[in-house]
Amino acid sequence: MAPDPVSTHPVTIRPYQPADLDTLYRVCLQTGRNGGDATPLYRDHKLLGHVHAAPYALFEPSLAFVAEDAAGVGGYVIGALDSHDFAARLERDWWPKLRAQYPKPPADVPEDQWTPEQAKAHLIHHPWVTPDELASRYPSHLHINLVPRLQSGGHGRRLISTLADALRRRGSRGAHLAVPLTNVRAIGFYRHVGFTQLPATGAVVFAMDLTS
Repeated sequence: MAPDPVSTHPVTIRPYQPADLDTLYRVCLQTGRNGGDATPLYRDHKLLGHVHAAPYALFEPSLAFVAEDAAGVGGYVIGALDSHDFAARLERDWWPKLRAQYPKPPADVPEDQWTPEQAKAHLIHHPWVTPDELASRYPSHLHINLVPRLQSGGHGRRLISTLADALRRRGSRGAHLAVPLTNVRAIGFYRHVGFTQLPATGAVVFAMDLTS
């Protein structure tokens, strides 16, 4: 299969709008396999977006921005100002309904044999909690995704910069994010755009100081 062509049209970075929500779900799915298309891995094409995209757009829309070209929205950056407050909001207003919809993986299936859908269902029931030490220095966190046509054109850096400016205006001291060890391309990207890698196990954790 030939690679997707890189977009040659002007790319606009703009604030998220409610009409973009379905597109965020789509982009999340199309980049959910270490930056590649995860559509074949999921029967439920909303599941990835339920975990990694929609709650940010719905609960912190002022910290959501999209990248749009002539073909439409092909990327986004989303963030939470205070990770602990955001987690509490999801625990109250987001996860309960999804837990009723997506059961936990069967107890007799080992974790290393879970399907991608079972792994995401586990996250719904057991969301990752930002350690206090990390949140005290870098209270905000973010996610960014770009479909292939918008990758490697500087648009990821522009999205990160846009969100960083918005977080600074809201008084954030710093932001963090976690990347799976297998997502080598993303790890290189975050280093390239100015994140600092922190000691961690099980994932690669990056942080950005927003006080300077």
